[in-house]
Amino acid sequence: MDSLVEGMSRKVDELEDLGILVKDLDYGLIDFPAERYGENVFLCWRYGEPEVSYWHEIGEGYESRKALRMQLIQP
Repeated sequence: MDSLVEGMSRKVDELEDLGILVKDLDYGLIDFPAERYGENVFLCWRYGEPEVSYWHEIGEGYESRKALRMQLIQP
């Protein structure tokens, strides 16, 4: 069991070295920094989601997730 925990801890450290914040291992929840319309935000992904589809402001968390949407500009 100790070796499993050690291995997981190393993997979390590797992710955090890349700037990814492991928020909750039970839910498989991670945040990573991004810029959205000139504002620093976190992109948010949860295990099982097919792609990164949510974001939230730096001081917020999972409950405040907002959907990423492409806005089409029509002529």
